[in-house]
Amino acid sequence: MALARYQEMRRLSLAVLLLAAFILLLFVGSSESEEVHDMVEAIGLGFIVVGIVGRMWCTLYIGGRKSAEIVTTGPYSVTRNPLYVFSTIAAAGVGAQAGSATLAILFLLGCAAAFHIVILREESFLKGEFGPAYARYLATVPRFLPRPSLFRDEAELRVRTRLIYRTLIDGLVFFVAMPVFELIELAQESGLLPVLLRLP
Repeated sequence: MALARYQEMRRLSLAVLLLAAFILLLFVGSSESEEVHDMVEAIGLGFIVVGIVGRMWCTLYIGGRKSAEIVTTGPYSVTRNPLYVFSTIAAAGVGAQAGSATLAILFLLGCAAAFHIVILREESFLKGEFGPAYARYLATVPRFLPRPSLFRDEAELRVRTRLIYRTLIDGLVFFVAMPVFELIELAQESGLLPVLLRLP
């Protein structure tokens, strides 16, 4: 219950940070040529897709079991926090929708930093909840950056389809960045919004 309350607070904090970032982005433009700008956006779209599919993959394994047991297979065998890894990749894709590789990197780093704080809090909770079994997991699987050589899987999974669909719907929010950034660009090009900073 304490973890659920904390996660709700985390979601609210991230929403506030995203809103603040969005307001700042109203006045930031890309300094790249149109071809490079479009290429960065396209790569960013790929990142968003990878992030959404990756989050769904994670939900196949952890759906409904996050606070009940330690999941150590599938994506959880190569990193302890694959949901956050894939969310960070998708966030980089969102930043790239401005046509700026710099913004993509800033979104990636900002998201990773925010999740680092959350991860430390969750680890503290899970240590108390699962004791030595979780300590062994901590000792063998990296916190964030995946180590593919550790991958191991299960022969079967019991899947809660409702959670998969919810993860998909939650992930589709990342696609909202595309029309939003296009509207911002139109407003900047028409002079409705001043561009105070241009980034490569």
